[in-house]
Amino acid sequence: MNQPKFNVLGLMSGTSLDGLDICYSQIWKVNEKWHFSIIHAETIAYSEAWKTGLQNAHLLADKDLKGLSSQFGLFLGEAVIDFMERNVVSDLDFIGSHGHTVLHQPEKKITLQIGNGPEIFNKTGIPVICDFRVQDVLLGGQGAPLVPIGDELLFADYAACLNLGGFANVSMRNDGKRIAFDICPVNIVMNALSEKLGHAYDINGNIARSGNLIPNLLEELNGLAFYTQHPPKSLGREWLEENILPLLIGYTNIPDVLRTFCEHVAFQIAAILRPINGEILVTGGGAFNGYLIARINALSKKNLLVPDEKLVNFKEALVFAFLGVLRELNEVNCLSAVTGATRNHSSGRVYK
Repeated sequence: MNQPKFNVLGLMSGTSLDGLDICYSQIWKVNEKWHFSIIHAETIAYSEAWKTGLQNAHLLADKDLKGLSSQFGLFLGEAVIDFMERNVVSDLDFIGSHGHTVLHQPEKKITLQIGNGPEIFNKTGIPVICDFRVQDVLLGGQGAPLVPIGDELLFADYAACLNLGGFANVSMRNDGKRIAFDICPVNIVMNALSEKLGHAYDINGNIARSGNLIPNLLEELNGLAFYTQHPPKSLGREWLEENILPLLIGYTNIPDVLRTFCEHVAFQIAAILRPINGEILVTGGGAFNGYLIARINALSKKNLLVPDEKLVNFKEALVFAFLGVLRELNEVNCLSAVTGATRNHSSGRVYK
C-alpha cells in the first residue's frame, strides 16, 4: 500500500559547527520503496556568538544549559520561519529536528541534543519531532549513528555510505544486516586547525597539502584504542578532548599538523573501506576536501562517488526529516544492529 507524500523540514546542526542545515523535502512510498525529492535546502551560518556558545555548551551548569537549549530552540524556530518565507514553503506536515549534540556518553546512558522542541513548535505552530537519540541510549544503544536507517531505505543501491562531517561514519550491509559506526574525527578537528590560520575550513585541503607529515604524531593518532574496538561504537566531543587534543598540543606548524591529521583520517577510513565491494556514496562537508578524498582513494583503492552538491550538504538533514516520517508512522527508525540497543524501535519525541 502506498503512503501519502509527506512535506517535511529537516534540521541538522553538526559537531563541525558549519551552521544549521535546513532541508525541505517530499518523502513518499511506492510499491514498498521509499523515495525523496529535495526541494529547497540551505545552510544558515552561525554567528560567532552562537558558534562559541554551542562549542562551550558542555561546560555549562544544568540550569544554564537548559536556558541555552530554550534559546537555541527559539533560534531554530526563527530560522524555520525565515526559510519558509524566503522559499515560499507552506503545507508542512512537521519538522524533524536533530538539534545540536552537547553531551554524548552512551556508556553512562547520557546523550543530550539541545534545541528545545516545544520552543520550535510554539514559535512556528508546526508539529516537531526531535530527540531521536534518547530512547536508544535508554535501551542500551549508542544513540548513534541514526542516519543508517536512511541509508537502508533511501540509498540501498550503494554498497556503503560514508559521511565526512564533524566525525566520519560509515554504513553498510554485513551478513544481511545494516551495520554502521563512527570511524574518526574529521572536520571538528580540521576546521579548528584551519581557524588558527584565519580560515573557516581548509578549502579543497590546500593547507594540508602544503604541509609535511609528522611521523610520530601520525603513529600516536593511529594507535588510539578506539580504533581497535569492534562496533557498535560512536564518538563525541568528550572523547576528542580526552584523546585527540592532548596529542596535538605542542605542535605549532599548523599546515604540518593538518597534513598529518588528514593522513590519519584517510588511513582510518581506508582500513574500513578496503573489504567493501561496490560503489561508496560520500557525503558531508569533507567530501569537498579534494586532498582528503584523494588520500582515501590512494589508500583504499575504492570507487568513491561524490554526488551533487545538494545531496553532499544536506543528506543528514534529509534523513532526520525521514526519521520523523518513520516516527509519525510508528515504524522502526533506530536499528539495534547499528546502535547496539536491545531491540529495533521507533524513536523521537513529538510536540504538536
